[in-house]
Amino acid sequence: MEERQRPVLSTIDEPIKETLMRDIRMVGTKLKHVMDPRTKNEVKKQLRDWDLWGPLVLCLCLSIILSSRAPTDQTSLVFAAVFFIVWVGAALVTINAVLLGGNISFFQSVCVLGYCIFPLLVASFVCLFWSNIIFHLIVTLLAFGWSTTASVGFMRTMVPPDREALAVYPVFLFYLFIAWMIIVE
Repeated sequence: MEERQRPVLSTIDEPIKETLMRDIRMVGTKLKHVMDPRTKNEVKKQLRDWDLWGPLVLCLCLSIILSSRAPTDQTSLVFAAVFFIVWVGAALVTINAVLLGGNISFFQSVCVLGYCIFPLLVASFVCLFWSNIIFHLIVTLLAFGWSTTASVGFMRTMVPPDREALAVYPVFLFYLFIAWMIIVE
C-alpha cells in the first residue's frame, strides 16, 4: 500500500498574500511584546526570531514624522540623520553587547532595538498635534522609559550578569538620543 504524502510548501511556494499576512502578524506579535515589557521569558523567545521588516518600517515612519516637522530646507537632512542614527546606533549597541560576551546574534539585537523604537514613534506622532514643549517633554520621556525598559529586559538576558551595566548603558544612551531628537524637533 502506497502512502500519499502531502507536498510540503515552503515560503517560496506560498502566495504573496499569505506571505505578507504572515509577516504582518509576526510584526504585530513582536510589537505587542514590546508594548508589554513585563512578558515572560517564553514570550521573549519569539523576539529572538529576528526580522528587519518591522524595524525598517518603524525607522522610516519615525524619519518621516521628524522630517515633516523640520524646516523645508532641512527635511532631507533630518530624514537621513534619523535613519542613520537609528541603524548605526542599533549596530553599535549590538557590537558592544557582543564584545561584552553576549550570547546574541547581530540581527537579533538590531531587530529588538528596532522594535523597541515603537513607543518613541508613537510619542513623535502624538507630538505632531500639540506644539507645547512641556507636553512634548512628558510624552517623550514616558516613551523613552517604555522603550528603554522593553529593550533592557531583553538585552539583560543576553549578556553575562557581571557585565549587564556595561551592556545596558549604551541602550539607555541610544534611546535617550532618539528621545532628544523628538523633543527638539
